[in-house]
Formats: sequence, structure tokens, C-alpha cells
Amino acid sequence: MSGVGGITTARRDTAAGDIPVDTPRLPAREAAESELSKPMYHENDPNFLQRALNQFWDWVAGVFDAAAGAAPGGPAGLAVLVVIVIGLAAAFWWRLGTPQRSSRSADALFDSDGTRSAAQHRAAAETHAAALRWTEAVQERMRAIVRSLEERALLDPRPGRTADEAAAAAGRTLPEHTTRLCAAARSFDDVTYGGRTADQPTYLSLRTLDLELDEAKPLLPGTSRGATG
Repeated sequence: MSGVGGITTARRDTAAGDIPVDTPRLPAREAAESELSKPMYHENDPNFLQRALNQFWDWVAGVFDAAAGAAPGGPAGLAVLVVIVIGLAAAFWWRLGTPQRSSRSADALFDSDGTRSAAQHRAAAETHAAALRWTEAVQERMRAIVRSLEERALLDPRPGRTADEAAAAAGRTLPEHTTRLCAAARSFDDVTYGGRTADQPTYLSLRTLDLELDEAKPLLPGTSRGATG
């Protein structure tokens, strides 16, 4: 009797208020998310940069894993391929040499179509002048001036030299012509890089300067300007 009565009492107690709580799934998940969103749970979380770096390194690891899986021999084969690529790069570097900055600047006086003599530049200038192409005539006459000074060893040939640099260097050897040399260089720059159009007087001025320089006597080291004739 006591056993049966105990079972009956247990059932009555359960029916009276000890029913297990069965919380629906959606409210439970929302409650959990709300609880986990509290700052106390995220004090040691990585910042944005750390998370980005972690994702990047995960991506790199995935790439290497994929490459290792595709390479013959797995990771060991991938390591061999990397060594081969590095070796080939080193060989090309040794064969071609260290990349050098172009010695010819953007505003170099001479074009890169080969070296021409002063006489050739003068002939080209006269051809342009005859056709009334004054801009091209001024350019070629300035090149003739500088090339002539190089041929006479009054200027050291130097690739990439600009018109201004040539005029300044020539002025130290031919000081009486410094002002006109600088003016000629400015005319060259104006028509070549400044978008201006040359005219006949400008060309004739450079032509006269070229003829005078061809007969000018250089200032020798240790000689004063007054001693030149």
C-alpha cells in the first residue's frame, strides 16, 4: 500500500507544480545571444587589424596547402619548386645585372635614335628652316651647338644632358657667350617642352650663335677673362 501511495503522491506533486520547464528554441537562442553580446565576454577578442591579419594568414596557408596538394611530392615537392624559382630569379638578376635608372632623362637634349654629328644636326636644321618648320629647326640647331662643343672637347659627352646643363657647362669655358647660350637653351626648352612655337628670328639667333661659337676661343684654366681674344 505504501508503494502505491508513494507513486500516487509523486504523480500528484508533479501535477501540482513540478512540471519541467520546456523553453522554446527561438527565445532561448535570443537570450543566449543577448548574454554573449555583453562586453565582459569580449574583452580579450582580437581587434579589427588582428582579425584581418588572421584571415590573411589563413588564406596564405590555404594557398600553400592547395599548392602542396597539387605539387608532385606534396609539401616536399612544393619546397623544391620554390627553390627552383628562387634560383631562376637569381640567375636572371646576375645575367641582366641590377636594373639601372635610365641615364637619359625625360628632358634630355638629344634623342635616343643614335649619335649624329654637329654637321648632321646643322643639315637637319637647315632642311627644317627651308620648309618653315621653325620649331624643329631651333631644336636641331641647339643640338648642333652642343654636339659641336663636344666634338671640340669643350664639353664632355654626357648622355641625358639637358639643354640648360649644356649651356651652363659651356658658359664656364666660353664665358663671353654664357648669356646667349642660356637664352638658346631656354628657347629650346620653350618649344620642346613648353608647347610654344618657334619663329624665324629665334632660329636665326641660334644659327648666328652656332657660327660664332665655332670660331670662339675657349677660356683655358688659369687664364683670366681679360686675357682672351
